[in-house]
Amino acid sequence: MRDRNLLLLLASSPLLAAAAESRPRGVSPEFAKFYKSKDSFSCILNPSVVFQSSKVNDDYCDCPDGSDEPGTAACSSLSPLSPSYPLDVSGADVNTSLALPGFYCKNKGHQPSYLPFHAVNDGVCDYEVCCDGSDEYDHVGGVQCPDKCKEIGKEWRKHDEARQKAMGTALKKRKELVAEAARRQKEVEERLVSLGTEIEGQEMKVKGLEAELAEAERKDRGKVVKGAGKAGKIGVLAGLVKERIEELQTGLAELKKQRDGSMKRVKELEDILTRFKTEYNPNFNDEGVKQAVRSWEEYAAVDRTEESSDSDFEKDLEEVLKPDSETDGINWKDWESVEEDEIDLLYSFEAYLPPSLRTWVDAKLRDLRIFLIENGVVAGSRNEGESAAVTSARSELTSGQNKLRDLKSDRDQHSEDLEKDYGPDKIFRALKGQCVSKDSGEYTYELCWMDQTKQKPKKGGGATNMGNYIGMGTTVTDDELPPDGKGVGKGERMTMNYGNGQGCWNGPARSTTVVLACAENDEIWKIAEEEKCVYRMEVGTPAVCEAAGGKRADAKGKDEL
Repeated sequence: MRDRNLLLLLASSPLLAAAAESRPRGVSPEFAKFYKSKDSFSCILNPSVVFQSSKVNDDYCDCPDGSDEPGTAACSSLSPLSPSYPLDVSGADVNTSLALPGFYCKNKGHQPSYLPFHAVNDGVCDYEVCCDGSDEYDHVGGVQCPDKCKEIGKEWRKHDEARQKAMGTALKKRKELVAEAARRQKEVEERLVSLGTEIEGQEMKVKGLEAELAEAERKDRGKVVKGAGKAGKIGVLAGLVKERIEELQTGLAELKKQRDGSMKRVKELEDILTRFKTEYNPNFNDEGVKQAVRSWEEYAAVDRTEESSDSDFEKDLEEVLKPDSETDGINWKDWESVEEDEIDLLYSFEAYLPPSLRTWVDAKLRDLRIFLIENGVVAGSRNEGESAAVTSARSELTSGQNKLRDLKSDRDQHSEDLEKDYGPDKIFRALKGQCVSKDSGEYTYELCWMDQTKQKPKKGGGATNMGNYIGMGTTVTDDELPPDGKGVGKGERMTMNYGNGQGCWNGPARSTTVVLACAENDEIWKIAEEEKCVYRMEVGTPAVCEAAGGKRADAKGKDEL
């Protein structure tokens, strides 16, 4: 079967060659159907204009759309402002748009391509487009453009093989990124569900804590205020004295600590000066040194026995610093206890009741007092401060409310994160938090995915914020792809838009458009300032390699043969 197909291909080769030779110069197989007639020719976009086939490629523009000159530069200057061709053709139905994309170069051994008409027979060999030199068939100025498609095609195929290999690696990396992005997406979704459950539980807990605080405050308001007699006043005074003594003890302990540290430092300095006096060279004629030695000798000769630490004083000091207890120092419990007088006995009359009745009477008295306070019949307690139970309940409620607020904030952040545009398959979620940089001139430029673009001076100084991530977009590019494939090429490209960066002097806030193209690794290819403080980055990443089915949108057609 394979041999049969090969025979058919060989048999048809002369037919293909004949078909190629029958086409006028500069016509591609795509447009060959318009040039089949040997007698007449109809303009492609203006079929009402018909003339003899001999006028095709006669170096004179007869068609309003330039289709009669596929192999010359005669119609390269056509525009909507050009006069009608021929002169008897006029009216609103005339189409002056160029019908052909350019001069067709066959480029046998490489890839066919279209050359702009104005470059035909201009005396320049345009090997990057027409490697076969067919565009300079008139040899203007004696220029010779031999066919170089064999070597150029060989080199291109070498680069293309490397590009295809890199493409395979890039597609594999993209697959890994998609899997990682899906994993992170699932983590965020699960965390959001978990936060919802935690928030519900915490809300119930806060309601319980609020009820506990209200009950504690209610009980606190119901306490009976006892009138203080002499013993009561002495107890209050004893409490104040105790607090003051404890403050003085704390201050004295700190002062003793500082004194001991100073004495230790003086001893170290004295030892240094003693070694200095013993080891210095008296024959060394330095008046400053000698004066220092004499001063030390005078200082050391003074009797300081009275200034030395007194052991009795130290014992007294240690005794003062000892904490008070029931067996040593002041027993504060004896002074703080309150002896009940006749009025106090009236307030505690339930103590003489049986236990079962005592509890019931105490509860009823408290409820009665709270009822009277809440309805303004009697004044509430005038005790300064609040009870330990109320303070504890309030503290627990505050802690619970803070935790609830943190949980809700965390939930809102995760919800916003789920709504953020992470591109196709949420793939850029896998790159979030990663950065890529490139040195260019005096600066290092940095792109942090989904975060910021920055400009850092190499000679030091703070970084300049070139924009904060806003969202995804698309743009159409029209650049020639370099041999190494590190460029955005031609076609629709995905973009990441960064804005609201650091403001320019007398200008707008900085912004950056990051144009993305398929690459084996994350890398910045090019940075340009298109307008004042408006930047453009061309970046390669495997994350966009399947945006066009894994192929570059500017890929050229196959070799004609």
